[in-house]
Amino acid sequence: MINEQKKKYFETREKLHALNHAFVVLGWDSETEAPIASHDKRGDVIGTLSNMYNDLLFDEKYVEAVNYLHENKAQLDPLFRREIEIVKKNLDSTLKLPKELLFENSVVCAKASPAWVEAKTKNDFSIFAPYLEKIVDISRQMMKYLETDSLKGYDVLLDQYEEGMTQAKYDEFFSLLKEELVPLIRQISEKEYSHNLKFTKLNYSIDKQKKFAKYIAEVMCFDYDRGLDKESEHPFTSGNSRYDVRLTNHYYEDMFTSSIFSMIHELGHATFEQQVSPTLDGTALSGCSAMALHESQSRFYENIVGRSYEFWQTHYSKLQETFKEELANVSLDDFYHFINKAECSLIRTEADELTYPLHIMIRYDIEQKLLNKEVEVKDLPAVWNKAYKDYLGVDVPSDTLGVLQDVHWSGGSFGYFPTYALGSAYSAQFYNAMKKDFDVDGAFGEENLGKINKWLEEHVHKFGDSKRPVDILKDATGEEFNPKYYIEYLKEKYTKLYNLK
Repeated sequence: MINEQKKKYFETREKLHALNHAFVVLGWDSETEAPIASHDKRGDVIGTLSNMYNDLLFDEKYVEAVNYLHENKAQLDPLFRREIEIVKKNLDSTLKLPKELLFENSVVCAKASPAWVEAKTKNDFSIFAPYLEKIVDISRQMMKYLETDSLKGYDVLLDQYEEGMTQAKYDEFFSLLKEELVPLIRQISEKEYSHNLKFTKLNYSIDKQKKFAKYIAEVMCFDYDRGLDKESEHPFTSGNSRYDVRLTNHYYEDMFTSSIFSMIHELGHATFEQQVSPTLDGTALSGCSAMALHESQSRFYENIVGRSYEFWQTHYSKLQETFKEELANVSLDDFYHFINKAECSLIRTEADELTYPLHIMIRYDIEQKLLNKEVEVKDLPAVWNKAYKDYLGVDVPSDTLGVLQDVHWSGGSFGYFPTYALGSAYSAQFYNAMKKDFDVDGAFGEENLGKINKWLEEHVHKFGDSKRPVDILKDATGEEFNPKYYIEYLKEKYTKLYNLK
């Protein structure tokens, strides 16, 4: 009996994977190079494919197979047992949702993404607002359907992005960050910045930025035989397996470092995906669905590696060679201090490490209020602007630089944002553990990051979803999550940078 149920499960899994592949490619095409006029039709196509996907998922024989295998999981090998546990949890959640609601969600999100791009480009929130209203309504409905005895309201969505995380746990985490970091931010804001900033006012050729981005990919050992990069309004990474990993970047003539750190960030995600064990390919364990763990890798590469002095000791000469005139008289020290300059600013993706968590707290707070009906979509620009004034003391000059700056809500990704801050804290804990095994800072300055990649492959990446994130963290670092490493890392780094006592 168990072999018959395995056969049925594997047959359906193969079809579901094929449809997922189509979704990824369609989404990638939509974000990178699809004609503008194709988006409405594309949304309808995605809706049709979603119905096919849901028909497979809701099929009685498939549900029976998953339930039977879960009931008899003691007879399964450990990897397949883990896969069935994940599939069972996700299937139970999906079966609680009406197929009509799933179909509506897929169509609305497919059409919302290009609407968001247009709204951001034109600085007109009203273009995006009708789509966001539908997405929020659907998300509120989904929360109700998915509630359990232990998970209510917003906790339902938080758990989907990082299993086990709740508002209570995030509130405690963010409260600690506020207590420890806000006084440091205030102390730094009172210091006069004494380094050269003239070079930041220049324009930098986008073609040359793209050339340097390719160089960064080489340094990070990205395998272009199994991946590619293009441009999109908001950088992202997607893929179907370790053999097909895609990332995007965005380039601004007047913010040349933006593309550098976006590239490093997305390559952090991509490195994770390319280093998942090939033995997991084709299974439900072949990627990492825990977003805080995934973000820990992108934030580790972007900040701990990419903003380190050792990294730029080796690679700054290449940047100067790329921009010979613009950086001719800019010292490594001036560049290093600029890329680590702490200041309260408007854009999350451009924020320094120290103030970054405040950007996340704003989104976390707004999402809770939005989903709990304390605010409505029409109020978001005003709510957003007030939050930035309250948290960071900055005035928001436009919706493009405000409520429209992130792509996440166009895909209904409520509950995602807090994982960025949690992932940043994870990254510091991994860094602390890594330093016990070899000269990590020295490895940052090597010709490529192969040594760093190897440690992370062995301790984090190769497992994909085959282990729980909390177990990966504990096994790699020797202890459960401890935010003290994140706080200590930031305090030590910025105290030194700003010569604080």
